[in-house]
Amino acid sequence: MSPPAQGSRLAVFLSYSGDGGVERMMNNLVRGFLDAGYDVDVVVLKKRGGHYQALPAGANVVSLGTQHAWLAVPALARYLRRVRPVALLAAKDRAGRAALRARRRAGVSTRVVLRIGNTLSASLEGRSALRRWLRYRPIRRLYPLADAIVAVSRGVADDVVATAGVDPRRVHVIANPVIMPALTEQTATCPDHPWLHDRDRPVLLAVGRLTRQKDFPTLLRAFARVLAERPVRLVILGDGEDRAALVRLAGELGIVDALDLHGFVDNVYAWMAHADLFVLSSAWEGSPNALTEALYLGAPVVSTDCRSGPREILDGGRIAPLVPVGDDAALATAILTTLRTPPDAETLRAAAADYTVERSAAHYLELLTATGREESC
Repeated sequence: MSPPAQGSRLAVFLSYSGDGGVERMMNNLVRGFLDAGYDVDVVVLKKRGGHYQALPAGANVVSLGTQHAWLAVPALARYLRRVRPVALLAAKDRAGRAALRARRRAGVSTRVVLRIGNTLSASLEGRSALRRWLRYRPIRRLYPLADAIVAVSRGVADDVVATAGVDPRRVHVIANPVIMPALTEQTATCPDHPWLHDRDRPVLLAVGRLTRQKDFPTLLRAFARVLAERPVRLVILGDGEDRAALVRLAGELGIVDALDLHGFVDNVYAWMAHADLFVLSSAWEGSPNALTEALYLGAPVVSTDCRSGPREILDGGRIAPLVPVGDDAALATAILTTLRTPPDAETLRAAAADYTVERSAAHYLELLTATGREESC
């Protein structure tokens, strides 16, 4: 890829709606684009959460004056006509559809690339046929208008092709920009938590929003099984609407004294580096960043074999155990086995080698600065 032309400007369009992985990954990409010499406009809807405050220095924030993607179409179209960036990268489904509508209204040639970070079909399982149709219909109408679509894993790519009906040759798999150069610097100090300093028993760690997707109820049930076999503790980092339900379940299982629903923290890496085991219990994922980070930091991991990502990251279970989604007995067995026989840390780190910011940003820039529509993987 050649260096950017003088005045080359890229736009990144997203909503900072919390402290999730998408916002953090987009911040990492913005940093990668800036380091590559591009001017970057971050066109925002909502401005909530710590990741918005942590936008890289040098990025130009453009507020559209609304928090809803649908209502943002006119303002985004005006931005595209006025600024005419080389390309616009839209994060998440709703932002992507709004970007395609806005480009059509603006009548400009700006390339629009969509980033899809999750399996839509999995998130809609159990919904009514009408609810699924209402989500799929605009996707099938608009996604084929994108110049290219980025999926964060092969499983997500297959899901996009099946749900959106796009040509599979225009869907590209690019690993998430998870590994920052300074990541290991944030692990030097052990978090100020008594369980990490009093190492009389192992500490298990999970990270994520307390929502249906992360399936922490299965983790709590598995943890109760492990606790019946040996002394162990569990810390979950994250907040969300399921907190009250998880507190009730912990009481029913009798694990309250060994569980800490710790909430959101700015530096999860220090926790990963000092925990004895990282657990991913998700019902579905796109490409789980926390799993990749834990591997890079050499932490033993156990994961559900959910759609999608873990199977690819863990090489089909060669790197670390994969267990069926929702199977607390299998998850408990994998945790106990891994605690007894931890894997080699260097093998774990090598599994995360493709997930650097520099490598990921370079692949994104190839798509964003290409000419014409993409016709090959």
